[in-house]
Amino acid sequence: MSESTKKQRTVRLPNFVEALLPIVVMMALMLYGLNGDYYVDAHMPLVVSIVVACAVGCACGHSFSDMLAGMLDRLNATMEAILILMTVGLLVASFIMSGTIPALIYYGLNLLTPKLFLPVGCIMCAVVGLACGSSWTATATIGIAFLGIGAGLGINPAITAGMIISGAYVGDKFSPLSDTTNLAAAVSETGLFDHVTAMVSTTAPTFVIALILYTILGIVTGNGNYDPTVAVELQNALAEGFNLNPLVLLPIVVVIAACVLKLPGLIGIAISVACGVIFAVIFQGVDSLSALFDMLHYGYSFESENELASQLLNRGGMDHTMWTINLILLAVAYGGALERCGCIEALFGKLKDKLNSVGSLILATLLTSLFCDATMCDQFLGIGVPAPLYVDKYDELGLSRNMMSRTLEDCGTLWAVMFPWTGCGAYQMGVLGVHPFAYFPFAFVNLLNPIYAAITAFMGRNIFWADGSYTNVFGKTTKGKPAAAPAEAHERALKNLEALRAAGKAPTPKA
Repeated sequence: MSESTKKQRTVRLPNFVEALLPIVVMMALMLYGLNGDYYVDAHMPLVVSIVVACAVGCACGHSFSDMLAGMLDRLNATMEAILILMTVGLLVASFIMSGTIPALIYYGLNLLTPKLFLPVGCIMCAVVGLACGSSWTATATIGIAFLGIGAGLGINPAITAGMIISGAYVGDKFSPLSDTTNLAAAVSETGLFDHVTAMVSTTAPTFVIALILYTILGIVTGNGNYDPTVAVELQNALAEGFNLNPLVLLPIVVVIAACVLKLPGLIGIAISVACGVIFAVIFQGVDSLSALFDMLHYGYSFESENELASQLLNRGGMDHTMWTINLILLAVAYGGALERCGCIEALFGKLKDKLNSVGSLILATLLTSLFCDATMCDQFLGIGVPAPLYVDKYDELGLSRNMMSRTLEDCGTLWAVMFPWTGCGAYQMGVLGVHPFAYFPFAFVNLLNPIYAAITAFMGRNIFWADGSYTNVFGKTTKGKPAAAPAEAHERALKNLEALRAAGKAPTPKA
């Protein structure tokens, strides 16, 4: 395009109807698909909605190359997450063939008792979700087992399903293997383990609260009619197929150490994969390089007469993540198109100008994520769309980038499962056989996490600042290591933080 053409082109923000059009199209196609018998994924609705967003952008004066540049800008920010997701499949496969995931399930099932079924089940679902990096995997495997055990105890299926959802999503959020965890860090342009560390500040307290509530419910509902058959049969199948020496649990320690040391995501996962492969050779007798490559690429294959065991362990591999990677690429491109054509700015721009405190910014981010979950029908969009809208505000208020990534997950990930018309809600409803509106009141972590995040932010607590300092829930501010962020944005956030402290609007860390 010539310079004269560029000068003649007039770019404007879309009006309210134009701004809503791509979102309405996305929601309509998702609802249509969820009610159909054939196609129920979000991929093709996203493709159509990207086309609509580009059409709106062109109608508002943007060229197609400009719209494409907007999509590529957002995709570029997620490429590290994409690379990590490609290796996540390797890690899941290596942790299965090493016996680590089977051992976690085997020993965890020994902890089940009637009155402690709900809290222990929640912890176990969290452990499996953490190990696999997937709430969907946790609910579709160990979650199904717990649903059956809960039925044997006479516990309301909605309560059991809520417990399963809570635990699975805690594990998913804390796992460096999770797609949403990687996406939130990527769109916020912060470190993966910086993001995981920040999530502890909101998810850990709500997890403890949830465990207390589940313990109370367990005491009330535990009637002593515990039937351990499902758990025992699963344990026998695992013991027959794997060497479950407690030493095979050590790879989990490697993952935890990578989080504590804040290693770059790819390095931490690569070390963990290597550890899993070594343990597979030592303890499970895998002695062929060809077999190792096959399992790492295509996933572990476990055949057992126990259907649940086979369902649990036939997964992993690099190929297994490609569906999710495709979805993330489309979702991020959609968010980039909405951002570039001005749809997000038209819908939320006036609101952004009124956000002058940490509490209001956190609440606005949470509500925008909820809006995207409910109207765009996908948790990836609940994370990816609000990020470019509010990122400048986080820098303006002297906040760290992992404060934003944490907030995106607090609602974008956890509340997506609330709606039966989202991909998450539809999936969990199909797997657990319980309607989201029935289980969500008992999914205490998902329900309480964004509420806790908003309340503590308005109180000036639980805040990560750009210089690495942290104001805890008791109001004490301590020094820390700054979270990763783009250099220019980090410098700007530091200057803003200094100005806020000089004006007495931000706390100063104690020596």
